[in-house]
Amino acid sequence: MRPEPTARDESFDNGRFDIAVIGAGVVGCAVVRRLALAGAKVVLIEKGSDILSGASKANSAILHTGFDAPPGSLELELIKAGREEYLSLRPSLGLDLVKTGALVCAWNDHEAEKLEAIATQGRENGVSNLALLSGAAARATMPGLSERLVAAIEVADEHIIDPWTAPLAYLTQGVALGARFLRNAELIEGRFDGDWRLATTAGTVTAGAVVNTAGLYGDIVDGRLGFTPEFEIRPRKGQFVVLDKAAYAHVPRIVLPVPTEITKGVVVCPTAFGNVLIGPTAEEQADRVRATVETEALESLLARGAQIVPALAGMPVTAVYAGLRPASETKAYRIFCRPEQRAVTLGGIRSTGLSAALGLAQHALKLIEGFGLSLSPVAAPAVRLPNLTETRPRDWQQPDHGEIVCHCEMATRREIEAALISPVPPGDFGGLRRRTRAGMGRCQGFYCNARLAEMTRGKLREPLAIGDEPS
Repeated sequence: MRPEPTARDESFDNGRFDIAVIGAGVVGCAVVRRLALAGAKVVLIEKGSDILSGASKANSAILHTGFDAPPGSLELELIKAGREEYLSLRPSLGLDLVKTGALVCAWNDHEAEKLEAIATQGRENGVSNLALLSGAAARATMPGLSERLVAAIEVADEHIIDPWTAPLAYLTQGVALGARFLRNAELIEGRFDGDWRLATTAGTVTAGAVVNTAGLYGDIVDGRLGFTPEFEIRPRKGQFVVLDKAAYAHVPRIVLPVPTEITKGVVVCPTAFGNVLIGPTAEEQADRVRATVETEALESLLARGAQIVPALAGMPVTAVYAGLRPASETKAYRIFCRPEQRAVTLGGIRSTGLSAALGLAQHALKLIEGFGLSLSPVAAPAVRLPNLTETRPRDWQQPDHGEIVCHCEMATRREIEAALISPVPPGDFGGLRRRTRAGMGRCQGFYCNARLAEMTRGKLREPLAIGDEPS
């Protein structure tokens, strides 16, 4: 059943837009930035209260090279384009890169037999910085690996990034160019009559063109736009375990498994925030909303992590979580362009969405340029987001930060206050956590939630404390 409209948010009654983007995941944020830089008047429509409220908030934060992408595929092309643009713009936006490299590890002779073909595919994909290593040679680059390791491929250019600041930076730059962000606005129906009339739960939006980046709801949104969906989203749940920062010393590199036809498999990798991540699982389900965590699966991940890096056995767990990937009936990206209706769909973007987002945005612009819209590129405005990673100095190390509110993650009052008044402020507590790391540490907010509730009173659409109503 489609939702009933609620009272219109008049603050977003801003006339006609050139382009409406539906879905504020990492791809949607990247598309808004690219279109705004092209000179378009853009609105981003999101059913949740903040960006990354769907699949994008839960990922492994790997900046892929594309070494294992299908040869000759659009996915490979867009991963490479997205990676290249990320590396070129990250200094100006304040984005980070943790240069870890990766090892594709074979734990038995059967897996080892597949490594040569994987390396050959990687080189054919244009990734030249690959090396086949013996088990002993691989352990020399990462001593904590189990002695059961048979062989590995070193992929020197697979790295880790901050998965939340990047899309926030993309949208922030778009907003600086005049893009609008419409939250809590689920699409009810779209009608094209020369312009798009998009009925949402926050009012009607008029736009000359539309881009569907709705992730887990990509096929549903296509249907609500009046199209016969050409793909079907089949949500794939991935559960993760986040280990304590003490684990970081034992996992300096990304440890990848030999992939199967179904999944890339369980990864053990460091994070940009000084933890270690183990996951994901791969479980298909019908539910597009709830991603539960199960004790048995989490225990299995912990056991697998300890098999790969024995020092992880018994390491304290900081957090567990589960995310849903927008898998479809095929591995390929599901991209469709309908010039007569001036509509683009970017669907079925699974594990490589963070890496390919900027490339997908470039591709969307190329498709839209064929619609005949009058666009005139503009200069990129200066935007630089604060650093949340452990690779560079943090705000708590600077003078006059006010106070350290979250001692587990060393989040300061100044950082929290700045996030609340930023061009794209958080709409809920999850958004605040992703902008500041407050509440994401060992105690998971046990000691700082009361202070955070006090600081955010009346400032979040979805308040942290019971009885706290937004202003």
